[in-house]
Amino acid sequence: MLLNINDNKGLIIALQTDKEVAFDFVYRAYFPRLCAFCSQYLNEQEDIEEVVQETMLWLWENTSTLMVDLSLKTLLFVIVKNKALNRISHYEIKRKVYQEIAEKYKTKFESPDFYMTDELFKAYEQAVKNLPKEFREVYLLTRSKKITRKEIASRLNVSSQTVNYRVGQALKLLRMALKKFLPSLLAVVLWGL
Repeated sequence: MLLNINDNKGLIIALQTDKEVAFDFVYRAYFPRLCAFCSQYLNEQEDIEEVVQETMLWLWENTSTLMVDLSLKTLLFVIVKNKALNRISHYEIKRKVYQEIAEKYKTKFESPDFYMTDELFKAYEQAVKNLPKEFREVYLLTRSKKITRKEIASRLNVSSQTVNYRVGQALKLLRMALKKFLPSLLAVVLWGL
């Protein structure tokens, strides 16, 4: 099958009839272009590649619903832009929440006693020990060794998405285990204490 990146109708038909070959062609043709475009919105290469990967995954899962009169190029670039903007919005919301909590508990955060309770650190250490092995291993690597998630994925021979999932699950389990200490732990995370 001879594919041409400028033959929109042909590409969409190929994606619907010979999905694997056509998808591989589209992926190779668009991945670097979409990453370059996404870099206008996001700074971290890992975030950029995740957004483009998510876009390509969407394409893979939705090839049967594509209409031949729709511009595939425009569609992919719009999806990348929207995903990048959503990620920026998510980061901004997270930053605002941290800031509001910091202001709310400012006087408590300034007290050394607030951070040094034995109960807090013992509870945290126990909660980390109670994490399932795969979650604990990834969580500790991301927190202690200061290596990227991509490097962790390579070291553990898993995908970056698996690393992200395990970190997310570890954090969810830690939040549940340490509910009563949440403001203290948030301060520790925010200021690296």
